[in-house]
Amino acid sequence: MVQLTINGKQIEVPEETTVLRAAEMAGIHIPTLCDHKELVPYGGCRLCNVEVEKYRVPMASCTLPVSNGMVVNTETDAIKKSREFILSLLFSERNHFCPFCQVSGGDCELQNAAYHEEMTHWSIQPSWNKFVVDTSHPYYVLDNNRCILCRRCIRACGELVGNFTLAVAERGAASILIADTDVPLGESSCIKCGTCVQVCPTGALIDRTSAYQGHDEDLEEIKSVCSGCSVGCSVKLRVRNNRIVRIEGDWEGAVNHGLLCEHGRYHPMDESRDRITTPQMRKNGKLEPVSWNEALNALTDKLKPLADKKNGVAAIASTRLPAEALAMFKGLFANKFRSEMVTSLEEGVPTAAVTRFAEKNGAFEGKLDVLRNADTVLCIGANIHRSHMVAGFLFKRNLQKGTHLINIDPEISDLNYMANAILKTNPGSDLALIKGLQAIIVKQGLGRSPLKLSNVEKLIEQAVSASGVSHEELTKVAQILARSISPVILFGKGITAQRNQTLVKELYRLAVLVGAVDGERFGLISVKGESNSLAASLLGLDSAFKLNGEKAVYVALGDDYVSKSLMKRVSKAPYLVVQACYESGLTEKADVVLPVTIWSEEEGHYINLDGRTQKAQRAVTPPEGVRDHVAVFSEIAKHMKMKVGTDWQKAVLGRKSSTTLELMVKESVQ
Repeated sequence: MVQLTINGKQIEVPEETTVLRAAEMAGIHIPTLCDHKELVPYGGCRLCNVEVEKYRVPMASCTLPVSNGMVVNTETDAIKKSREFILSLLFSERNHFCPFCQVSGGDCELQNAAYHEEMTHWSIQPSWNKFVVDTSHPYYVLDNNRCILCRRCIRACGELVGNFTLAVAERGAASILIADTDVPLGESSCIKCGTCVQVCPTGALIDRTSAYQGHDEDLEEIKSVCSGCSVGCSVKLRVRNNRIVRIEGDWEGAVNHGLLCEHGRYHPMDESRDRITTPQMRKNGKLEPVSWNEALNALTDKLKPLADKKNGVAAIASTRLPAEALAMFKGLFANKFRSEMVTSLEEGVPTAAVTRFAEKNGAFEGKLDVLRNADTVLCIGANIHRSHMVAGFLFKRNLQKGTHLINIDPEISDLNYMANAILKTNPGSDLALIKGLQAIIVKQGLGRSPLKLSNVEKLIEQAVSASGVSHEELTKVAQILARSISPVILFGKGITAQRNQTLVKELYRLAVLVGAVDGERFGLISVKGESNSLAASLLGLDSAFKLNGEKAVYVALGDDYVSKSLMKRVSKAPYLVVQACYESGLTEKADVVLPVTIWSEEEGHYINLDGRTQKAQRAVTPPEGVRDHVAVFSEIAKHMKMKVGTDWQKAVLGRKSSTTLELMVKESVQ
């Protein structure tokens, strides 16, 4: 620990802490514009300059590390005069007439910094260029007239997301923010994650979906969790008048540390689908609005005689539902109705083989955090540049620092353009390929743990023949992986969809062989499916959905888009009940439709892909007549005179997990 004095206050902080962070810990405010706690200190704006005893000139506190006995002053007359001069230069350089800016009034860090220095005007004559405003992007607007060239957006795009889309062109007063080789932002390599907008301190990058709908002080902030995929990013929902105005990443989030992708930040704002707000029942061949009581009585009369009957009721639920709802769904249909076909929309495609391997071998997967320091990442059957994007950000940003990326996929993948090694394999050759990699590593003596293999040469030949890749390519990949210090193996639906436990077993053996898994480190991770994919699997909702003459089918949807496959399989059911948020082809075919809440209208728990349990909070009130999923299942159980357990924590712990679970309810459970 290091002891120092700031403004006469003695404090103690860890070594390598900057003066700026030390001041924050002590509750002392130092203004800054280019600094952000998730970015590497830059020292560009110089607004955070402080005086340090025995230092000849003022120093930028954001880049200055603390030292024992250091004495710092942040509010001397000279420092205040320096800040006012810097701010005057910034205001005069570009068009910062605040009344005309969307973020003026509390959301602009430049304006707030000026007010902190008690500025009411600037004395330098404004002299600026008129830059063209770029409105080509579907989600945000780039206005270089408001830019202060702090480079936060550029650094965030590179350091946090690993996309490196943004840069600065020209020099001096003509300097502007550009995308790629100065193409319109909407035509650039931007992946629409919105991180640049969230870190921008002025109105240079504004979110067009929430512009002019209120400042932060006018909006209620609700912390929740994204339900877009199984990464489980922490979010801040900005709400006004029972409507979500904006979604932001939570910088305190344990998984994402403020990062979001397009699917988490912008897709949930899409309100183009038609909501269902009242129960409906088919009468004379047509769906008609009815009361909840009439709808529940009707489906109860139909389903009650089918309880305990073979081929009576089949039930399928979305893996986007909270764990509470999934547990009650299983308790109602599997335990009380004793239905033989109770599963999830994912049908265990991303989880079944993984969970079944864990049942025999215990937890074997690691946490997403291992990706932050991985020097080699092997992706096999997982295009996380398109899905589970935030997981990809964790290693993409390190590729320019020397991290190796190996991508193995039968299809042309978005990851290919950034990979060091690409194996475009023949479909169905994954097992032979994995065994071939093992064999090469064993043959060359590169393994970190013993692995007995017979017929090493034959395994290599089979891998080359089955996969269609050359011996040289296979050897290159094996050597990169084996010579890594902290490798991580990521696998996805390309592997798990084959429902082959042997595939998972051999991937685990490969991970152990190269030191990705060594007892203390778990560098093997499967990217799963929707937000509660793991919870559904732990509840046993992971079998293939096959109808075998069932007299009724119950479908519980979340915010899902209904697939053609599901439509085809349930459309001929003698009796179909659908609980859903939105109208779809499936609800049109239903005999009873029950309106339920969307993601932002209900609370509940989600278990992400690496076992962290997080709670989603209700952000808005649902329309009158719409009920949450748990309430619907409870009402059905009540009408059926069935008592269904509500302890979802106990239910998910009934099966071994592939990753260590971290339950947040009552007390942590391992």
